[in-house]
Amino acid sequence: MNTERRRQLSSAEERRETVLRTAIGAFAARGYFGTTTTEVAKAAGISQAYVYRLFPNKEALFTAVVERCFARVRTSLEEGAAQARGSSPEAVLDTMGDTYAHLIADKDLLLVLTHAQAAAVSETAVREAVRAGYARMVEYVRGASGAAEADVQQFFATGMLCHLLVSLDAHEVDAPWSRTLSAGIRHY
Repeated sequence: MNTERRRQLSSAEERRETVLRTAIGAFAARGYFGTTTTEVAKAAGISQAYVYRLFPNKEALFTAVVERCFARVRTSLEEGAAQARGSSPEAVLDTMGDTYAHLIADKDLLLVLTHAQAAAVSETAVREAVRAGYARMVEYVRGASGAAEADVQQFFATGMLCHLLVSLDAHEVDAPWSRTLSAGIRHY
């Protein structure tokens, strides 16, 4: 019986992972407001009722997706900090920024984070998930880099600008505005 229960838990955990991976793509494509749990269930190959067994509502599913995306960002920043050529705050921030620029080349991650910021305006639970995600990232960047507050703020401001540049494929536009915004910014 214990083995059977362990197998069921494993199966539920596997399905939860499948639903989260599928939901990332669905929410990336249509956003929080445009995606239904029916669409996520169909794409994951399970019933909508089973989605609701795993997540009590769409809001909980979306916030779990947002948390997953922030965890991927954190992993990317950790990799950057570990790869830094030197321990100065500038070296660490530069390498973390480069690994992050590679990460947001994954359009699904970028889209989910962008949709989450938009939904945070009117959805309290999403706002709390986004706040918590940024709070953890800021604290990690501050601690890993040892950078001054203004440098940490600049790091995140540059990251937000990277979101915009990647979203607009600004590197494909040869115009004064795109050159101005893209100057010194890496994106892949």
